[in-house]
Amino acid sequence: MSHYDDPKETLINKDANDLQRFGYTQELLRDMGGFSNFAISFSIISILTGAVTLYGYGFGMGGPAVTGIGWPLATIFTLLVAAGIAELTSAIPTSGALYHWATILGGTGWGWFTAWFNMVGQFAITAGIDFGAAQFLAPLLGIKEDWNHFLLIYACILLSHGLLNHVGIKVVAWLNNFSATYHIIGVLVLVGALLLFGPHHDVSSVFKTGFTTSEYPYWWAFLLGLLQAQWTYTGYDASAHTVEETVNPRVKAAWGVYLSVLISAVFGFFMLFVITSTIGDAGQVAGASNPFIYVVEQALGGWAGRATLWLVTLAMWFCGLSSVTSNSRMIFAFSRDSGMPKSKIWSSISKRFHSPASAIWLSVVVAFLMAVYSGGYSIIVSISTIALYLSYGIPLFLKFRAQLNGSWTAQNNGPWHLGKWSMPANAIGLIWILFITVLFVAPPNEITGYTMLGVTVLLIFYYMVSARKWFKGPNF
Repeated sequence: MSHYDDPKETLINKDANDLQRFGYTQELLRDMGGFSNFAISFSIISILTGAVTLYGYGFGMGGPAVTGIGWPLATIFTLLVAAGIAELTSAIPTSGALYHWATILGGTGWGWFTAWFNMVGQFAITAGIDFGAAQFLAPLLGIKEDWNHFLLIYACILLSHGLLNHVGIKVVAWLNNFSATYHIIGVLVLVGALLLFGPHHDVSSVFKTGFTTSEYPYWWAFLLGLLQAQWTYTGYDASAHTVEETVNPRVKAAWGVYLSVLISAVFGFFMLFVITSTIGDAGQVAGASNPFIYVVEQALGGWAGRATLWLVTLAMWFCGLSSVTSNSRMIFAFSRDSGMPKSKIWSSISKRFHSPASAIWLSVVVAFLMAVYSGGYSIIVSISTIALYLSYGIPLFLKFRAQLNGSWTAQNNGPWHLGKWSMPANAIGLIWILFITVLFVAPPNEITGYTMLGVTVLLIFYYMVSARKWFKGPNF
């Protein structure tokens, strides 16, 4: 068989020609299959990261019902948002993803703001993931649990992710694949151990309402506790950001977006349900310094409990690795279109390693600085949640508007689409984004609100004074 008869090579050439139609040449290594594309989003969602590091926050706010009722509630609406993102991934398969879609549908200004909100969210989600891992790693290593030691461990974790993404693009792709399998096995091991050796209570206790350690009325505390699920369900746009490295992305990347949320939802609920059902005294759990560690160690005890916690912490490391990959691709794509200061630096590709090296290290450095700025874990995760969902909401709103005025028709769809259900699903998804944006800047998350307001005002000022004069948008 000749080189050009290779089915995979034929698809790669077809994908490169498809990319050329959008004004871009194939620069990144296109070698990801469907599973690899799914794996990067699944690894960033990482139910063994978001659902675990914020377990204490969610439980303290809304008690067991945050698992039994809150997780399914957030899942239903997030799947509608993810379906809209998957549709756009299938229709416009470029690494610029969200901001390319916003530019096509609304113009360069919409695209520019989408890109910046997405980058702010991605910087913050990397910070949340790796800082959360540092908080788990410190007690496992016997290191003093204070802010300075957390920062030191956090810096080391970020450094490992930057180095691997820089020099080992194929290794990172393999690790992302392994990470998806590891997460599934990890959940099964954790759940199996708890079912076999942990205490058991009436499963109806998982749906129990009324418990909160907050100063707010229960209904409000319960809603605030949804941050646990909603932050977990972030980063699935990574499948869209890596479309230029994916073979047949119009189908495989779209499924990567949607299935990463769906499968995370199923395994996440299964895991949280079993964990929460082992809890006897809710007050003791909520009062622990790290409620998740407390629950696992109380349930399994000794070496088994610590071994399980090591398994969870390694999953967090995989999650952070994938997050840096996704963030750097967004920086690369935006800089390729001259959307950032010093864009030539951030859009450069390492000739030796074929990776966006400068973008990788920018994502690492800014993520570190965001953790230093925030001073609190819940602030990091709420900033990332709001910024990312704003960047999801803008192109979804613009597409919905285009569908209403008839400028987006069935011919504009890619092979992955919802057909007649597209508009209702997008409308409900947009309402949900608006709801959580207001929810997560309300008390006690005022610092997040002030931060996002400051970022928005700064971006508007910068765009009006400078960026609109020179930013021309993607090379369509």
